Amino acid sequence: MSEQPQKISSTAQILPLEGVLEAAIYMDDLEEAKAFYGGVLGLEEVTAREGNHVFFRCGTTVVLVFDPTKTTKQSLDARLAIPPHGSSGASHICFGASGNQLDHWKILLQEKGVAIESEITWPNGARSFYFRDPGGNSLEVAQPRLWGYEEKETVE
Repeated sequence: MSEQPQKISSTAQILPLEGVLEAAIYMDDLEEAKAFYGGVLGLEEVTAREGNHVFFRCGTTVVLVFDPTKTTKQSLDARLAIPPHGSSGASHICFGASGNQLDHWKILLQEKGVAIESEITWPNGARSFYFRDPGGNSLEVAQPRLWGYEEKETVE
C-alpha cells in the first residue's frame, strides 16, 4: 500500500520568510569567478569544488556560482538529492550599499577595469548602477532604500 501525499490545509497560514539565503548565477570559468567575486568584489570564499562551483559570503546571503554544464545533471553524491537546475543567458544580482558607498564602489570597479553600464536614480530617489561580471551576468549595486530597507551610513 503506497502512502498518500500529505495535503496542506487550505486554511494554513503563510509564515513570513526570513530573506534570501542564497542566490545562484552561472559562469563557465570558475577561476574567473574566484578572481572577480573574491578579488574585485572582495567577497569571502566559503567553499569550492573544482569544475563544479564556488560559493561566496555576502552579508547574510551566499552567492552561488555554478558551472552551468554541471548543475543541469543529477548530483553524483547520493547523500545530496539536489535536483538538476540551471539557466542560460545572463542572470542578475543586486548588491546593497549605502548612498555614501555607491560612488566609492563605482570608482573601485572602474579602477579595476570594470565598465559601468548604466546609472539610475529611481523614482523614490534611490540610486544604483549596473556592470557585468566576466561571465556576462548583470550585476547592480543599489541603495537598500530602493526596496524600502533602512540604510546604514558608514564613514569613509
